[in-house]
Amino acid sequence: MIYLEDKKSLINKGILHLLQIKDSDIRLMNLHQCRYSVDSSIHIGGASSATIPMVSLFYGGIIDVNVEQPTALDQDQFVLSKGHAVATLASIYTDLGYFDRAVLKNSRSVSSILNGHPGPLLPGVHVATGPMGQGMGVAQGFAIAGQRSPHFDVYAVTGDGELQEGSIWETVMFAGYKRLDNLCVLVDNNGGQLDIVTTLHFPYNSLSTSFTSFGWRVIEVDATKYHTVYNALLQFKYGERDGRPTVIICKSTKGHGGLSDYMNTHKATISNDILDQEDKMQLQQRVAREKEFFQFFNQLSGEDFAEVRKAILKHAEAMHFKIEKDKIVNVETPVKTKRAPVRDKKIKYASSQLPKLEKGKPYGVNKVIELSMKAFAQDERVYSVDSDLASTSGLQAGVGFVDKYRALNAGVAEANMMLLGEAFAILGGNTWVSTFCPFFDWKVMRRIAVGHQERLEVIADKNGWLSEGHGLDLTMVATAADLETQSNGATHMGNDDVMLFNEVAQLKIINVSCPQQLLGVMKWIMEGNKGMIYMRVLRAPANVIYDADFEFEFGKAYNVKYSEEAEATIVSSGRCVYEALDAAKALEAEGININVIDMPSIDEKTIIELYRSGKTVFIAEQNNGYLWSHFKRVLFEKETNINTQRLIPINTTTKGGLHYIHSGTYTELAAHYGLDAKHLSESILKTLKTKKAKADTV
Repeated sequence: MIYLEDKKSLINKGILHLLQIKDSDIRLMNLHQCRYSVDSSIHIGGASSATIPMVSLFYGGIIDVNVEQPTALDQDQFVLSKGHAVATLASIYTDLGYFDRAVLKNSRSVSSILNGHPGPLLPGVHVATGPMGQGMGVAQGFAIAGQRSPHFDVYAVTGDGELQEGSIWETVMFAGYKRLDNLCVLVDNNGGQLDIVTTLHFPYNSLSTSFTSFGWRVIEVDATKYHTVYNALLQFKYGERDGRPTVIICKSTKGHGGLSDYMNTHKATISNDILDQEDKMQLQQRVAREKEFFQFFNQLSGEDFAEVRKAILKHAEAMHFKIEKDKIVNVETPVKTKRAPVRDKKIKYASSQLPKLEKGKPYGVNKVIELSMKAFAQDERVYSVDSDLASTSGLQAGVGFVDKYRALNAGVAEANMMLLGEAFAILGGNTWVSTFCPFFDWKVMRRIAVGHQERLEVIADKNGWLSEGHGLDLTMVATAADLETQSNGATHMGNDDVMLFNEVAQLKIINVSCPQQLLGVMKWIMEGNKGMIYMRVLRAPANVIYDADFEFEFGKAYNVKYSEEAEATIVSSGRCVYEALDAAKALEAEGININVIDMPSIDEKTIIELYRSGKTVFIAEQNNGYLWSHFKRVLFEKETNINTQRLIPINTTTKGGLHYIHSGTYTELAAHYGLDAKHLSESILKTLKTKKAKADTV
């Protein structure tokens, strides 16, 4: 017999009973996914152990989400950092109404939006995860934004295996320092990994102590039971906050909640016989849990318990349950998610506040960026993140002049810098991050690009949940490009970065030459919807080449010295444009007219026109041949016959092949690789004389 206890306690008991029943429904949906997946497989281990934490979060009245408009900013955010638990996420999101139950069939096939890891192809999913250790960093960025109006909380689920990734601890350190008490991370501490499902490769001596040392509030719970996890979440949501982010360490086992030992693995291909057996056992358990609920609920009779019964029934309705006489029916929810409203991404600023640059005079990149950002950052959607190199970018000084809370510095943690930037871009910000050229993390950049591509695909789909303006506006300012690093050593030299990042899909690469061009690029980016930009900039001051009315256009080259009578053309970018101009000037003294083209981004039309002109083209660049690689690609695609004698590449591989560049002053390095004005002019003169001599002989 139930006595009149604290009403809140009785309501919580009712909710816990309902959570257990919902647990059964979600696990049955996970088995359904496996049965109908393209390979009859599922990441069952991590999906199972994450079910109690995720069901508690989404059905316990903890997280406040807007299923109809998942991109609205006045709601809590969720990130599934351990992407292998995607099956549980998909089951929950289907049940909540983010997408139709039909999505759970044929998963991981080429025609499905439900992949082996979650991403924005799935309605309601903001972050593409799977490469471990990265989702938590994005959640941290969300939490920083959530401390401003409108305020919101952020929840992330990670795994103990994922905690072996270094980027996780970059996030843990920064989140503790920033006192993100609106961030709650649930660690699925199931003690297993892919190779060994019963233990970690190197178990943690004291996970709680590690988090505590970085300023986190730690709650350790037995995650094989609902009341412990649920109470911990209630403590975070409604308890007093003291400035510390919260981590709930959910102790469990791989595959927990699966009734067959076959489920205690990482990924499993499950036969229909085992699926039938598991379905039957899970259904039997659900019936038993229903019975326990009614044994409790039916004792809540009379006026004294009317309020309690009403609260439990209301919660059941929110969980999509219909409570009948002796049965609880899971009501299938229609799809609620609507297409997101168009986002206006154009940054508003006063042009009169931008710096005025005088042609022929030198300006430092960092100063141009700083002065420009003082104007651009008046729009609260502009964010910047540096990584202990703010003096070389000018971002922190410019954005911080307007709003220091939107100008962050991640310290020597480039991966975390990029994850912070991604978070602000997801929320609609025009975000800028900056470090040395070779310090950008390829793994992080590639995963961000995957998420951005998924967004573009969904935007292009007339039935997609995202609309125009929901791609990422994320600019990576890569300082000290090409030979600019000089005497810092080979590890810091930016001659190979552009070739590596050329393989990142959806990334727009821009090699900036003069300060006026830089200002033009920034104004172009501020128009919005420009996507992921890798912008390589100079470090030393450079003279202004372009007029004040210069307008940048991506995919367009610029004639900085042009004559119809020219014998040949130098195509370049970045600082090498200045060397090309000086080389052309030196050749004029020899009676030779040379055009110079600045190609900050790849202009396929100009490449074809140059080749078809029949004149010799010198492709000069202070890196491993980024422009040259695109010349070859474009001409191979467009031309049936290519005369390679008319194309002369001059880059850092033409002396010694592919290698790393060591220390030296800029003057020394440019001369060593034949990329200064003196050597360029000599090389061009020699080539043209040789060609003329051959022509005369013929």
